[in-house]
Amino acid sequence: MGLLSSATALASVIGLYLTSSTASPVALERRFGNTGDVIRGVNLGGLFVLEPWITPSLFSQWEGGNNGTAVDEWTYCEALGKTECASRLNKHWASWVTESDIATLASLGLNHIRIPIGFWAFSVLPGEPYVQGQVPYMEKIIQLAGRYSLNVVLDLHGVPGSQNGFDNSGRYGAIRWQETQTNIDRSIQAIEGLARIAAKYPKIVDAVEVVNEPANWGLSMDGVIDYYKRAYTSLRNIAPNTIMVIHDAFLSPSSWDMLNVPGWQNVILDTHTYHVFVKDRLTLSRDGHLKATCDDARSVYGFNTRLWTITGEWSLATTDCARWLNGFGKGARWDGSMQWEMNGPVYPGATCSGQNSISAWDSPTRIFFRQFAEAQIDAYEAGSGWFFWNFKTEEADDWNYIKLAQNGLVPNPPTDRHYSRYSLGNNHWNIDISSPWCSN
Repeated sequence: MGLLSSATALASVIGLYLTSSTASPVALERRFGNTGDVIRGVNLGGLFVLEPWITPSLFSQWEGGNNGTAVDEWTYCEALGKTECASRLNKHWASWVTESDIATLASLGLNHIRIPIGFWAFSVLPGEPYVQGQVPYMEKIIQLAGRYSLNVVLDLHGVPGSQNGFDNSGRYGAIRWQETQTNIDRSIQAIEGLARIAAKYPKIVDAVEVVNEPANWGLSMDGVIDYYKRAYTSLRNIAPNTIMVIHDAFLSPSSWDMLNVPGWQNVILDTHTYHVFVKDRLTLSRDGHLKATCDDARSVYGFNTRLWTITGEWSLATTDCARWLNGFGKGARWDGSMQWEMNGPVYPGATCSGQNSISAWDSPTRIFFRQFAEAQIDAYEAGSGWFFWNFKTEEADDWNYIKLAQNGLVPNPPTDRHYSRYSLGNNHWNIDISSPWCSN
């Protein structure tokens, strides 16, 4: 889950060129999964890469600064010690995603799941507090996905040294991924591990994302591109038919003109869109949130004709009020409990009370969230599809796909639109958007 996503991030997909072709998505010989070209999926976040806001129960013992502090998976294991960390995480890995969850996701009309995992599942050096044992649990989930006719994208969510400094990279703080060649080599080692799993389950795993959300502001982009090229070779050597997913690195369009790799095949771009982490989206009215998706649709549609593009993370959140969403122990921009550029709440009297609880939402709020879900799905299906973040959470309902769907707040199945209509031609990128909040 990215902490710096906005209209700018989504618009950044326009400028990435792998070939000079603009007629249709280039060199994608595979179809997505078993059910068609449009991905409709969810992320299994909070499983193999801990995030305090997804599962606050795992971090509650450190609330208030008692007994030290754990803010991410690194410090969680560091605080507990390897033996206790392994004990707790094995229980977590065995229970956070169940067969019932997978069956439910399939029953909701989805066709994909995206599984984030950290490099430490494949490599832990002396002095690193991480523990291992994730892979057997991940393979069990892959097998369950196949049983329920779901396909899988494996996502390298955290790399050594951290690619973005977010807690969801495994270690909050400085961005040190590119400081040593060893970090890059270990990242490739993790890609090779994921590739071997993809090769083992070729009918279920159809893609590997080679790094989640590399932060352009803290990295050499030449280095990121070199890494993408090396990851492509490594993936092709082991799992030649597996799609490779690259992230846009939150860059402006022109920044990607440098990438030109003729001959690449089966590569798709991932962009992430949230409405809560930057001022221009967080301060929108409800009508503004709906209309913003129209620009998103045009951007995704325009670029999807050059390089197949998925929106790998999005949610229904219009506030950042979920407990610890901005980091363990941190408040929210929405109510001014976190220091940010407005030096206060988004409007006088803004409160986080009830913002993340379906039971507190009145009828107009429920109608809005259903419209917002349909508007975003319209936008992202103007590209090659989407993955909602997250499949479930312990507390934050606006990030909990299963609960939202069961309460009629996202379409079930995703094609059951109440407020928007669209049509797909023979080619999945030929889409007619007719959402009522978008002008033709």
